[in-house]
Amino acid sequence: MVSSPYGSDRHGLVCGFLFAGQQPGVAVGLEDALSWLRQPQDRAPGDFVWLHFNLGDAAAEAWMRKHLQVVPEFFAALHEGSRSTRIEDADNTLVAVVNDVAYEFSFDPGEIETLWVAVAPGLAISARLHPLRTIDVLRQSVKDGLRFESPVAFLNRLLHDQGDVLVRIVRKATVQVDTVEDRLLMGRLTRKRAELGRLRRVLVRLQRLLAPEPGALFRLLRRPPPWVTHGDLEDLRQATEEFSLVLRDMAELQERIRLLQEEIAAQVGEQTNRSVYTLTVVTVLALPINLVAGLLGMNVGGIPLADHPHGFWVIVLVVITFTVLAGWYALRKRDD
Repeated sequence: MVSSPYGSDRHGLVCGFLFAGQQPGVAVGLEDALSWLRQPQDRAPGDFVWLHFNLGDAAAEAWMRKHLQVVPEFFAALHEGSRSTRIEDADNTLVAVVNDVAYEFSFDPGEIETLWVAVAPGLAISARLHPLRTIDVLRQSVKDGLRFESPVAFLNRLLHDQGDVLVRIVRKATVQVDTVEDRLLMGRLTRKRAELGRLRRVLVRLQRLLAPEPGALFRLLRRPPPWVTHGDLEDLRQATEEFSLVLRDMAELQERIRLLQEEIAAQVGEQTNRSVYTLTVVTVLALPINLVAGLLGMNVGGIPLADHPHGFWVIVLVVITFTVLAGWYALRKRDD
């Protein structure tokens, strides 16, 4: 059995495990992994080695290009702009682009990262730029004794773990939406519109990046590589179906958030209309007295009732009359 110190990172390796003889994974370093790969006659059909690299280390990609027989499509995927989730067959190698959330995910759209995977007979390679939650869960499971019957089984488990992470994200988002909805029913809208908008942006980006490309998946399921067993292919189909269910839940949660945003916007608009109406009524009620005060305040000759003994009370009566008429008119318009 091959053994090596765990966690060698001299060439960007985060972890390496050897799966042989239907046994749990054994931690290996790069030298032992290369030595095992150079002896294909000594391994069973389902045996393979998994190497996980940190692309933040500039030496990682250079080492893989030099020492591993990886198809060019894998390295092309590392640098292309499109990062939509997909699994493609490239010269009998499964090249997968899997989007995942950062290890410390806090519902920030910028915390969605990409994991690149290449799976071939005897070899599984994964690479990422930043720590990701799903691959860390899988690594911990392997350290706890998880075993795989084939490299494709490793890929299927990765997809299942990613689906579990997404389910937990949807549950947490649902709890937050429930809280906002409860506060909405109680009439407390402070800072909740921004929170709903942030949640919706995260879900939209997750759905856009995580939705598998149907064309690539259809081609793979229709014409799989000859070394992929029927059982592994069926597990892959089930994993994609689970993805579809999670994405459907995301779409339903987005629709619920949209309805809440519309309801909040309607209530805010109604409050604004009431405030504007109150201000309008106050302005209308103050108009007669302001108009009369402006006319009588002009220091010119000929001001009516200037010498009348009851002139002040006459003006007050006129102002009150017009104020009552203006108030009646404004309230009538509100009732209409």
